[in-house]
Amino acid sequence: MKEDQHKINQKIRAREVRLVGDNVEIGVYPIAKALSIAEEQELDLVEISPNASPPVCKIIDYKKYVYEQKKREKVMKAKASKVIIKEIRFGPNTDDHDYEFKKKHAEKFLKEGAKLKAYVFFKGRSIIYKDKGEILLLKLAQELEELGKVEQLPRLEGKRMTMFIAPKKK
Repeated sequence: MKEDQHKINQKIRAREVRLVGDNVEIGVYPIAKALSIAEEQELDLVEISPNASPPVCKIIDYKKYVYEQKKREKVMKAKASKVIIKEIRFGPNTDDHDYEFKKKHAEKFLKEGAKLKAYVFFKGRSIIYKDKGEILLLKLAQELEELGKVEQLPRLEGKRMTMFIAPKKK
């Protein structure tokens, strides 16, 4: 079993603690008194915020408390949305039909709520057309304005010019 993230019962080293919780009179108690109150109720004395002065302790069933905390974390994790990044690749001399086809895909991705990474890949000497690549990406960003907002303007990194577009919230 891994080390508990809270100090409980005899592991609490403070001389006096602030006691909070249900069916407990809130106040500052010497550690021995706090422990005896916890024992009377057949529960654990758990240090909740050790950095307070005096440390704050609560009388609870520790196993149940840890279980509740894990359950809460699991729910929070489930609510956190996972970001999907879809990529669309262009060449510096992409023709209109190909561009329109890829733009339709980009629209679909943004409508589904995915982030879009559009990039122009420069092969061999095509790097001399980097201005064409930038114009292409900016044109795409402008045409997708209703669906998404540009998160990162076109930036050249090695042989690719990359731009990120995030979907607009509904």
